[in-house]
Amino acid sequence: MDLNSIGRAVLIIGIVLAALGGLLMLFARIPFLSNLGKLPGDIRIEGQGFSCFVPIVSMILISVILTVVLNIIIRLINRP
Repeated sequence: MDLNSIGRAVLIIGIVLAALGGLLMLFARIPFLSNLGKLPGDIRIEGQGFSCFVPIVSMILISVILTVVLNIIIRLINRP
């Protein structure tokens, strides 16, 4: 591989990381998303020198939302 292709790959990876960082910053401002992990049903166990967090309800909610969104997108793409 030559330096030109390596440079392009590094540039593309940097742009993707910057876009991902921007999206995460935008998602942090959405009030509903800041409550994820604090929903009733999310298990948090804390002890002396030990902590365990199992976000059961948050993961179910995210799964349902992503399933609906992806189904809508796939149906729009596969239109005759």
